[in-house]
Amino acid sequence: MSRAPALRSLLQRFEPADPLESAHRNAMLALLDAPAPFARDHFEPGHFTASAFVLSPDGSRLLLIFHEKFRRWLQPGGHVEPEDVDLSAAALREVAEETGVTEITVVDGLFDVDVHAIPARRGDPAHHHFDVRVLLRAHTEELTAATDALAARWVPLADVHTVETDESVLRAVRKLTRDR
Repeated sequence: MSRAPALRSLLQRFEPADPLESAHRNAMLALLDAPAPFARDHFEPGHFTASAFVLSPDGSRLLLIFHEKFRRWLQPGGHVEPEDVDLSAAALREVAEETGVTEITVVDGLFDVDVHAIPARRGDPAHHHFDVRVLLRAHTEELTAATDALAARWVPLADVHTVETDESVLRAVRKLTRDR
């Protein structure tokens, strides 16, 4: 199954946590009808990206990177590459590239969805990232920041709100901690 039908199936089964996430899911379903929704040069309205919320081995901490372009602590993630068989594979690759963590278990192949604006930069027009987010559990805590990440660190779930991050990360943390 190619990426688009597989993602459509995942999104159709996904249960949004709130009206905003429902709107994001619906926008993603509409984007799947575009000619090249996974291409990083598809700017109108944007393209899919993949990221991961990575829990520490004991589940008490979240892996965040300090993103060079956005100057804040975010979950690892980025563009989908042609060799990525699906968005989970893209998220796993991004985690490895940005943090060095490769020993990982997929907990939820579609944990969260978010659509966010990307400002114009280096010849690319302003556009949106349609971010598909997976939930992972690391088997190790050893980190090595690289590529877009200036740093990587484990942050206790209870303390994520104290670091410079964004609302979509905080929303995901609320989802992670609501059953605790």
